[in-house]
Amino acid sequence: MTKQIAMRISAAILVVVGFSILGLLVLGLVRAIAAEPGVVEPLPAVAAVEEKAVVEAVAIDAEKEGPALLPETVSNSPFVVKRILQIDEPFVHGYYKWDDEGVPDGEIVITVDLKAESISVFRDGYEIGAAVIKFGDALKPTPTGVFPITQKSKDHISNIYHVPMPYMLRLTNDGIAIHAAEVKWGYGTRGCIGVPEEFARLLFEQVELGDRVIVTNGKRLGLGEPIVAG
Repeated sequence: MTKQIAMRISAAILVVVGFSILGLLVLGLVRAIAAEPGVVEPLPAVAAVEEKAVVEAVAIDAEKEGPALLPETVSNSPFVVKRILQIDEPFVHGYYKWDDEGVPDGEIVITVDLKAESISVFRDGYEIGAAVIKFGDALKPTPTGVFPITQKSKDHISNIYHVPMPYMLRLTNDGIAIHAAEVKWGYGTRGCIGVPEEFARLLFEQVELGDRVIVTNGKRLGLGEPIVAG
């Protein structure tokens, strides 16, 4: 009886050893196939998405280093800054820059920052014009807020002060407007926003009635930021 039990145990051990050897052979064959040159295992779906997100984040950071167009990951809303003009010259009184080459058609939004003494013109979110301005003095300060353009007049004469206001864009009913003027350091207005004449002409040709002018006092915009009143 003891001899029969010993024989059965020996047979079972041999079977287990046989299966183990067979498993090792199969595993070695699979590894050999996987190690063949030219066989590349694809990234899992989650890893691929994470890698794409990292690449896009790096691209956005790189674009923010200069005044360039943002990638498509930034909202295509016309009320988001998509480009800032490259200005290498001194930004002084009487200076302006205009460059709308290659910029798509779209809604015009004008921003004025009294603290920076500057005006920016955005079309479809791309800055196409910038200039140094003169604005209201202590007796008649320029109001802040959001103003639609309610009137355009190329050869306007002020009804109040009886002086020329070329390329006038009316903002309020009590005489506040954007218009061409001699922009020099120390010069002020009675609440209007004065810009260099050629800049005023280019702006006049671009805008339509109802386009918004956002006047702030210390609100600066950067790439990807919404163009809103603040």
